[in-house]
Amino acid sequence: MGGPVGRSSMPGEETRSRVRRADRRGGDEARGDSRDAKSGGGPGSGDAAASGERGRRAEGHRRGPAGGTRGRSSRRAPKSGKRRVLRWSASVLAVLILGTGGAGYLYYEYLNSNIKKEDLTLGDKQMADHKANAAGQTPLNILLIGSDARDSEANQKLGGAKETFGAPPLADVQMLLHLSADRSNLSVVSMPRDTMLKMPKCTAPDGTVYPASTRDVQTNESLGRGGPGCTVATWYELTGIRIDHFMMIDFAGVVSMADAIGGVPVCVDANIHSRSADGKGSGLKLEKGTTYVQGEQALQWLRTRYGFEDNTDLGRAKAQHQYMNAMVRQLRKGTKLTDPAKLMNLAEAATKALTVDKGLDTVKKLYDLAEEFKKVPTKRITMSTMPNVYGTGVNSGRVYPKAGDAEQLFRMVRDDVPLDGKASKRKKPAEPKDPSAPVGEIAVSVRNGTATDALGPASGRAGQVADQLKNAGFGRTTVNSADVTGAARTGILYPSADLEGDAQAVAKALGVPLSQVKRSTDVSGISLAVGADWREDGAYPVSKGTEKTPESAGALNGEEEACMKVNPNYTW
Repeated sequence: MGGPVGRSSMPGEETRSRVRRADRRGGDEARGDSRDAKSGGGPGSGDAAASGERGRRAEGHRRGPAGGTRGRSSRRAPKSGKRRVLRWSASVLAVLILGTGGAGYLYYEYLNSNIKKEDLTLGDKQMADHKANAAGQTPLNILLIGSDARDSEANQKLGGAKETFGAPPLADVQMLLHLSADRSNLSVVSMPRDTMLKMPKCTAPDGTVYPASTRDVQTNESLGRGGPGCTVATWYELTGIRIDHFMMIDFAGVVSMADAIGGVPVCVDANIHSRSADGKGSGLKLEKGTTYVQGEQALQWLRTRYGFEDNTDLGRAKAQHQYMNAMVRQLRKGTKLTDPAKLMNLAEAATKALTVDKGLDTVKKLYDLAEEFKKVPTKRITMSTMPNVYGTGVNSGRVYPKAGDAEQLFRMVRDDVPLDGKASKRKKPAEPKDPSAPVGEIAVSVRNGTATDALGPASGRAGQVADQLKNAGFGRTTVNSADVTGAARTGILYPSADLEGDAQAVAKALGVPLSQVKRSTDVSGISLAVGADWREDGAYPVSKGTEKTPESAGALNGEEEACMKVNPNYTW
């Protein structure tokens, strides 16, 4: 069959059958048949001896970065095909953390056609660029989104009341994967789905405009405001962290991938049945100890709220972290993925399950991303949850970012500080093209942005910081008392390249990291916003390379094998 393979299961199955036949024959003949299957010839097309000779010549070619051969031989299936398929399985969703790499070019176009693509962000704010470290490397931030959409028969069978069928989807799982610039460590930050925040303006692909919210909204509603691009915009609005890509999966996708993987080991400290008298719960039923979960049972584990710890979304996030870590350990052992047929099932399940941004719209791009993630050892993976506090009144069952701790965690990610506390290469800010003017000539406008969703602005903060600048010689410093818009972190904006050096001079005088100095067309001069991270008078509260992950983030190391604590009301 010539040309790209379509969505129909028939072409995919035909290609898979040919690959299996080729695999059984092995050696150079297998490579010849695999090539024939791609080009349209049958298993018997071509001369076997010539095919074998071509394969032997191909082995002499130097291999490229992806493991394939260069030149004409790059069209031939490599000798290590099984290993490459195994590596491919690690390049999607949670498996992405593995980063074992591999192109998996079997029926390449067919797999590409499975992947759904959408815009990266639907917000109207341009995300700030990464700043490179001393070696010129930049970090990567991937937002993983779990959708509870009941928009298909498969998803409807897996949970939810009938009145939710066809309703706007909710982003019930949100995890940010931060791959450090030097690729030495990986930090994961979960945001509880019950987090209350203000949504930014989002414009859907069909032109529908969702105005910025004037009241606190639950974070999982962002997905229903045009798609995953609004979830990305919401994260950026709250954290100031640039999002490079997103990957989204729904209920059916979780089940299909868990089946294809062959099971993930999870542990509970007591028998659990997540089902209450009034029907609440995921239905998860496990005996005390370790169980390999897959398919619908894996989905139940990831969705369980009633039965873990205090029956809140915080316990669910912890269970999701344990599942992800266990999946990484399981796949790196390679014990479940030795059958080529099962590996191809995983490749198909993964590509059909995913919705990604347009920058990750091919298997090759997913492979390239996986190549970066595979550099991180399991012991340098750190799972965490956004520090939070419970709301009050009508929002007593919801949570808010914890003042101080949440911003500290966000700042560590922005500044590429590893959450496991181990040393990493520090960024060396680029020198500005235009040097700083004498400090006495630099005009600075200071405003009080210390307000948060839970707290009003700290009194007098703009004036106090303005006094610090004046004492440092910045005699042209003024206070903008009209603008008290909240800012999660302190930042300095400048409008054009000729003022970059001046803005950096302001930052250095106050001890503000240069990574928080940004160019913006929203200002006409140098503007300093004193953020919620600097509510108290004194020096700017950032340590020099010794930041620690707040205890309230509940950090979990990738090698740690833990058991979920079962709520006593849900045992049997």
